[in-house]
Amino acid sequence: MSREQAYMRMLNTAANIQWNVAQILEAKAVEAEKMRNWLINHVTSDVFADHESQVKHPIGIHEHVLETIEGLTKLSRGLTGVLKAVLGGEGDEGGQFSQFNLFDGKLDFGDQ
Repeated sequence: MSREQAYMRMLNTAANIQWNVAQILEAKAVEAEKMRNWLINHVTSDVFADHESQVKHPIGIHEHVLETIEGLTKLSRGLTGVLKAVLGGEGDEGGQFSQFNLFDGKLDFGDQ
């Protein structure tokens, strides 16, 4: 496998991961909306014995949300590493890619 083909596979895989993450986030948003509606309709101050337990329940929910965000952040950092490897640099300056001739004009899409 040539270097260009390896780069294309890396980019294709990164795109597939991003699509799967988008699907996961969409499902999480639907789940969060259902949970919000249930909480609004069923969890009132009368359900809890004291104020401390009333505060602990939402904190547990927020901790779960933060764990999800932390996992997505780690995944995004990994994808950034893949893109940096393909681009061949530590990043871009001024919003432009550091290498415009990424594949030296030798892209071959015939074997895909």
